[in-house]
Amino acid sequence: MDKKFENRIQNPLTQYRQDGYSKQLQEYPGIQYEMEPIPDCGEKSYKGNGRLQGRKALITGGDSGIGRAVAIAYAREGADIAINYMDSERKDVDSLVELLEKESKKVVLIPGDLTDEKFCRKMVKEAHEKLGGLDTLALVAGKQVSKTDIEEITTEQLTDTFNVNIFSLFWTVQEALSLLPAGATIITTSSIQAYQPSPDLLDYAATKSAIIAFTRGLAKQIASKGIRANSVAPGPIWTPLQISGGQQQEKLPKFGQQTPLKRAGQPAELASVYVFLASQESSYVTAEVYGVTGGHHLG
Repeated sequence: MDKKFENRIQNPLTQYRQDGYSKQLQEYPGIQYEMEPIPDCGEKSYKGNGRLQGRKALITGGDSGIGRAVAIAYAREGADIAINYMDSERKDVDSLVELLEKESKKVVLIPGDLTDEKFCRKMVKEAHEKLGGLDTLALVAGKQVSKTDIEEITTEQLTDTFNVNIFSLFWTVQEALSLLPAGATIITTSSIQAYQPSPDLLDYAATKSAIIAFTRGLAKQIASKGIRANSVAPGPIWTPLQISGGQQQEKLPKFGQQTPLKRAGQPAELASVYVFLASQESSYVTAEVYGVTGGHHLG
């Protein structure tokens, strides 16, 4: 078992798995509980302190990976949450709901496809209605497909990647703005790929750069409403994205080992950043990008 977050000081080089990962391919979007090893999303390690007590959050991609870590952290910090996911990810969602039922917090499930504008708008309205309000958007869901040649990127892949990663942000925020009160927060998810794009992730990297521009511009536009917007930029994190077409299979045995910390990150290692950006502790922070990259610099 990997060493988890504890009060005692730990060496970040050895806190989690240092070895690479075996080749394993699943159909997109992938099931976390069929991965080897299963990512750590903080199920046993994240301890809440009431930092989001009374908050009402919509989390996209909340069934697995980073989104799952955010859902666990938000619930344990006191928030009621609405989780968006795809129907094919029900196995991961069921295990998450079973876990969060112990937190005695409201958990609303909103399955659906973020490539569909009508669904994105419906999702926001449903979250607002069933949570009895909405003050936090944690927009984590993403699509990543590795292609080593630009000529292999089909129009269908390009359209789906931009729909999930970029267009859904516009649709979701457009629908949410009239519902969000002053003090609300919007958190998007970019990537180290926005700054150091890999040659096999051209369309994905392009969307992640666009997310940064979107977030910074949006933050300036909505500042007068008392609403903040920031982004988190992960590095190589062990999630279902990597084994469902997001990485070339031959790269998995050394996945993450090229970082200064010489390992891939775990979703649990990002949760506290999303909590900070959703909380009043970050009240003077907007239009910022927070990197969680294992040492790869942003810029």
